[in-house]
Amino acid sequence: MAVASDLAFDPWDPAFVADPYPAYAELREQGRVRYFEPTDQWLVAHHADVSALLRDRRLGRTYLHRFSHEEFGRTPPPPEHEPFHTLNDHGMLDLEPPDHTRIRRLVSKAFTPRTVERLRPYVRTLADELVAGLVEAGGGDLLRDVAEPLPVAVIAEMLGIPESDRAPLRPWSADICGMYELNPSEEAAAKAVRASAEFSDYLRDLIAERRKNPGDDLISGLIAAHDEGDRLTEQEMISTCVLLLNAGHEATVNSTVNGWWALFRHPDQLAALRADHSLVPTAVEELMRYDTPLQLFERWVLDEIEIDGQVIPRGADIAMLFGSANHDPAVFADPSRLDLARRDNPHISFSAGIHYCIGAPLARIELAASMTALLERAPTLRPAAEPVRKPNFVIRGLEGLAVELG
Repeated sequence: MAVASDLAFDPWDPAFVADPYPAYAELREQGRVRYFEPTDQWLVAHHADVSALLRDRRLGRTYLHRFSHEEFGRTPPPPEHEPFHTLNDHGMLDLEPPDHTRIRRLVSKAFTPRTVERLRPYVRTLADELVAGLVEAGGGDLLRDVAEPLPVAVIAEMLGIPESDRAPLRPWSADICGMYELNPSEEAAAKAVRASAEFSDYLRDLIAERRKNPGDDLISGLIAAHDEGDRLTEQEMISTCVLLLNAGHEATVNSTVNGWWALFRHPDQLAALRADHSLVPTAVEELMRYDTPLQLFERWVLDEIEIDGQVIPRGADIAMLFGSANHDPAVFADPSRLDLARRDNPHISFSAGIHYCIGAPLARIELAASMTALLERAPTLRPAAEPVRKPNFVIRGLEGLAVELG
């Protein structure tokens, strides 16, 4: 068995978290798949393999549609974690067909190209207002003042969450997402459980209110679809709303601050972007590739597979390294170079296959809107301090990004 303990891959090392890409290069050179004992996972680092496995139906985000925990050789989660797993396991990201297909079909009606395009003026207006506030203050925290409130407001508006109720959304989301890190601590698990219970209780009350007084929002739409015969349980509704809130802003928030920090460290590229705003669409794609907001995505092996002669048995856990795949020189010319004009850019930051990010078109609109607003209204924006990177590996981001006007 090829074991990765001899590599620089160490997701708990602050130096690795600060810059994992050299370790990824080493990992790719060592072969197509390596076993990593500390997390009991098989690491897959090449773009071609990650892309293919995301579409391989022998793998799944869950195994419970076919096996019990015991049949699959896995230990059930502890009972005290039940609120988190009930919430997480009923969202479409962690379901397989036919349940995944049924829920995604209903939710996708809110993310059609026409529906998303109608949101563009609202997103752009909100981005302009947030950046105007930043400029008026002479600077601030780009994460707190622009990157975070924009996507949270957009997805909350879509769901129909009143503005007065939105303050806990981001803290709940952050605590829940702490469980997606590798080997989360008991403290992180306790926070995730508490947030899961509180968020679920809130949504249960909101769904009850929408049943009495439906509106023009996604929650009301899911209730109406259920009443018309499309089967969606209340738990599936709750889990779907939480998933959309979490996935609908986590990647966008982190892409924004990761992206601007990359731009500040590449003044030639930032100057080119400031001189030519038509680069914004390709810049958004390149910045998501260059410093990937979701570094790792897991799949369970439902039926034995083989990668480069290595048999990986049923019950194994495969860790697909998105950040590594996005820096694979077999696919990206000079991958360590930030090139905002890069055209051939098949990054997998939005995943692929049946679990491809349903909100990708909306995320692109949000990222482009905030970038354009900052270019137009804050052309002299610069960092005011070295940012602190979050200690997380899987979800990659900054604690904040202090900026000022030059």
